Amino acid sequence: MLTKKAKYALKAALHLARRESGVAVLIADIAAAEKIPKKFLETILLSMKNRGILVSRKGRGGGYALARPAARVTFGEIVRAMDGPLAPVPCVSATAYHRCEECASEETCEIRGVMQRVRDASSAVLDATSLADVLRKRPR
Repeated sequence: MLTKKAKYALKAALHLARRESGVAVLIADIAAAEKIPKKFLETILLSMKNRGILVSRKGRGGGYALARPAARVTFGEIVRAMDGPLAPVPCVSATAYHRCEECASEETCEIRGVMQRVRDASSAVLDATSLADVLRKRPR
């Protein structure tokens, strides 16, 4: 399940993607427009900045903006930045693999095969969907 943190991060990123490229937006403006608690949003935006998804500017005209064009920022990148690996179990994670303690054999584990397909399907959708894709498909 998508956490509130990841959902708010996606909402904030889409808010920034709707703005003119490179134009910074104040945290308070994003929080009000997207109905996100301001203190929680501060933490989320800082995390996305630290991951290279956003940039920040201080002073007049300051705030947050996307670090790259919306077409080059994917849902998968944002969800991983907020929630970590997409894999539902650690033994199928592409980025944080570790063997399940209770598993006798990964090769014969029936659960692992299904969870690998879940991870692959989630990754395929999220990594193939950019912020720009979503904005192009939204109803006017």
